[in-house]
Amino acid sequence: MRKILIIGAGKSTSYLIKYLLDKSEEEDLHIIVGDRSISHARKLVGDHENGQAIMLDISDKSSRAQAIKNADIVVSMLPPKYHIEIAKDCITYNKNMTTASYISKEMEDLDKSVRTKGLVFMNEIGVDPGIDHMSAIKVIDRIREQGGKILLFESFTGGLIAPESDNNLWNYKFTWNPRNIVLAGQGGAAKFLQEGTYKYIPYNRVFRRTEFLEVDDYGRFEVYANRDSLKYQSAYGLNDAKTLYRGTMRRVGFSRAWNMFVQLGMTDDEYTMDDSENMSYRDFVNAFLPYSPTDSVELKFRHALKIDQDDIIWDKLEELDIFNPIKKVGLIKATPAEILQKILMDKWTLNSDDKDMIVMYHKFGYELNGEKKQIDSTMVVIGEDETYTAMSKTVGLPLAIVTLAILNEEITTPGVQIPLKKEVYEPTLKALESYGIVFKEKEVPYLGYNPLNI
Repeated sequence: MRKILIIGAGKSTSYLIKYLLDKSEEEDLHIIVGDRSISHARKLVGDHENGQAIMLDISDKSSRAQAIKNADIVVSMLPPKYHIEIAKDCITYNKNMTTASYISKEMEDLDKSVRTKGLVFMNEIGVDPGIDHMSAIKVIDRIREQGGKILLFESFTGGLIAPESDNNLWNYKFTWNPRNIVLAGQGGAAKFLQEGTYKYIPYNRVFRRTEFLEVDDYGRFEVYANRDSLKYQSAYGLNDAKTLYRGTMRRVGFSRAWNMFVQLGMTDDEYTMDDSENMSYRDFVNAFLPYSPTDSVELKFRHALKIDQDDIIWDKLEELDIFNPIKKVGLIKATPAEILQKILMDKWTLNSDDKDMIVMYHKFGYELNGEKKQIDSTMVVIGEDETYTAMSKTVGLPLAIVTLAILNEEITTPGVQIPLKKEVYEPTLKALESYGIVFKEKEVPYLGYNPLNI
């Protein structure tokens, strides 16, 4: 049997493993899932005769190398910082590799070695990045083939809570790594291109510079800018486009409330707080506020951030129970971001019957035969429960489909790459349609721009 090694059994692996196990008999596959928690790996593999769970600690070089050597292809579902050691082992033992993560500089540097050995290292083949790449370049290629010129490209994605499970004032719950949510927007100013002008938004303003959009049947959303919207300008062949903007979607009102944490410094991950294990949630909040012998923590908070008592933001903050004097942080030498994450996980963790939702929205502005046109393309996917989430579906299925295609030598172009070639995106998007991952396109009037807003 052909062996597929999946390293890591986190939140986004359920559909990946299920898809490959479902295909295992007809494709002659043996699926090996390695994780530090073998019980968690066993839960996802179940009692399937073509599945196997193993205990695999990525820091154990010997066992890691042996597992990779024993496989026909390797899927890394670990945090990005661990991919590089796996990648080096894959080069050593001549194994193809797939990940859903962004290509790092270290991974890029392996390209020559990967090409020399004729290996395929497919990265960014999840949802965002992944499905966003494939669905966007499909439309861009089509417009070009018709003789059109791309003027504008905007792309937004949100991992959200489905309407039927939306039961908190933030209209939000964690559907993937909570740490990434807490640290969103950090690491430099957001950069994008608007009508030929470079625009920058510093971190302390990102959540107050939002735009609004509508998705048919799902209502209104807001978007805030990703850190670098120009990262894929060259890869997409959009060097002549006037507008390039990528962002993250939330329900309207989320960003204004989240900005309170940013302004106080609660999302900072650069230093640790003394005696954090003994802090109450209330103590944590008070640590960022000025001293007063008479004013309460609540009053100081409202004054510091100019929040009226009847503002919905205040209700959102109280819903999180952040002023609780009894609940302890319980984390030793924790950063503010780590403590905030702990507090949020009390309220924003999916319940067993909760359903999440992935929403993706592309906007293409182009000129064809002297006429300016626009296509809006949207995708909405609803999860099943806390295990088989929309997030795990949209991350895991494209990864599984491409992994199998590489194993079957249907994708053969060697190198460290992302899914922008037709040999990758056409069959993958077609396969995803049978799982309800479908984009709806509609032509709308080209809106252009407001010169006063440049």
